[in-house]
Amino acid sequence: MSDLAVSTPFLAAGSAPALEDWGPLAEATGDPMPTAGYTLWSGANGSESGIWECGPGPSRWSLETNEFVHILSGRMTVTPDGGVPLEFGPGSTGIFPRGWTGTWTIHETVRKLYVIF
Repeated sequence: MSDLAVSTPFLAAGSAPALEDWGPLAEATGDPMPTAGYTLWSGANGSESGIWECGPGPSRWSLETNEFVHILSGRMTVTPDGGVPLEFGPGSTGIFPRGWTGTWTIHETVRKLYVIF
């Protein structure tokens, strides 16, 4: 475990960095939803990892990339088009494949670790 912390120092404080204001969520379908984030790493072909935070509200998503998420805090309901709603909270992990469409309803401000690939 200590080797991981030494070789990937970006993760050591991943849940607690000061976040930058990223403006209102473009995918919001109701009132504006404030977002903030911190990019931990950017790679080739648009791959990226970081911390993202978003205020409560409904949003609609149609993904052009694959995304892995791990919820650090907050609570939301994720509903894939034609699928069953899933509850996400602290400790929840999910993978949203390229082409995934559906809604995220954030009930309490969500902070997540994400990887786009």
